[in-house]
Amino acid sequence: MKRRLATLALAALLILSLAACGGNSGNSGTTGGADASGETVTIKVGATPAPHAAILEVAKEILAEQGYDLDIVEYDDYVTPNDSLEDGSLDANYFQHITYMNEFNESNGTHMVSAAGIHYEPFGLYAGKTAALADLADGAQIAVPNDGTNEARALLLLEQEGLITLKEGVGLSATKSDIAENPHNYDIVEMEARLLPTTLQDVDMAVINGNYAIDAGLKVSDAVAVEASTGAAAEAYVNVLAVKEGNENSEAIQALISALQSDAVRTYIEETYDGAVVPLF
Repeated sequence: MKRRLATLALAALLILSLAACGGNSGNSGTTGGADASGETVTIKVGATPAPHAAILEVAKEILAEQGYDLDIVEYDDYVTPNDSLEDGSLDANYFQHITYMNEFNESNGTHMVSAAGIHYEPFGLYAGKTAALADLADGAQIAVPNDGTNEARALLLLEQEGLITLKEGVGLSATKSDIAENPHNYDIVEMEARLLPTTLQDVDMAVINGNYAIDAGLKVSDAVAVEASTGAAAEAYVNVLAVKEGNENSEAIQALISALQSDAVRTYIEETYDGAVVPLF
């Protein structure tokens, strides 16, 4: 009887040992996005639809080969994806330029940092009821974004084209009240950036953010004026992959950066957006 019990005990130990070996075999040699249990790691990223979400779709295929699942959450505003990043609902977001991010941090007490610069979107001045700059009448309505640095950027484009003059030195802090000279009394209409394409037909012209122009089917090559692609503009308005401070060096975020800065993404941007999106890597 004792011999039989010993035999059964030995058999049980052998079965447990084999089971343990079998469980570990799923983890042996796992790399990339697989965690300790061999499960795929999900990276949740917020983005506006175009071009950001579309670019992320290219990166998603690259990451899938490394064992990561890229969960792309689309937003149609500039505030919610930052709030969601701050509260931990997102691992990263990709929709904003670095100047906007820094100003948002300062105004809202958030803790975002740029993990990497990805691309630059030149602002365009698009024709509405008036087809050409030379045809703008006194008092013509020109719509601009109403949010922080994007309004300043739009006003700088109007100044670039000689339509207005801003107070000296206001730069990226410029608002409508900083217009020093407006000889033709243009009516500068401030509105939410996402609404600019839908109201274009109701104003003479509008300065529209690159992503919203793309969403609306507007081509930067058709704009009546385009922001000069100087080094300073590209540096100030580089669109970044934003993460909460402290997460920028995580393995998952570094994998996402590598995918976004890959040759496949560069080729996609250059072949798809015809100068409306400029890769900066």
